[in-house]
Amino acid sequence: MENTKIYDSNEFQNEYVSMIVKEVATILEERGYNPVNQIVGYLMSGDPGYISSHKEARNKITAFDRTKILEILVEDFVSKK
Repeated sequence: MENTKIYDSNEFQNEYVSMIVKEVATILEERGYNPVNQIVGYLMSGDPGYISSHKEARNKITAFDRTKILEILVEDFVSKK
């Protein structure tokens, strides 16, 4: 028998949030926007108008708490140093 693997649900959520942010960035780029400027504008102000509604990008990113998105982005940045 194989050993039981324990998964951390936070790991899954963090990965999912990262995937959505990357997807939203790609969608914004497709529309001709600077994805960094738009996402930062949204995260700083809370105004969903910074994110295009094209391909449901706005709905996707606003499904998560902005603080959680920032936390994941900073953790990712710090862990790569």
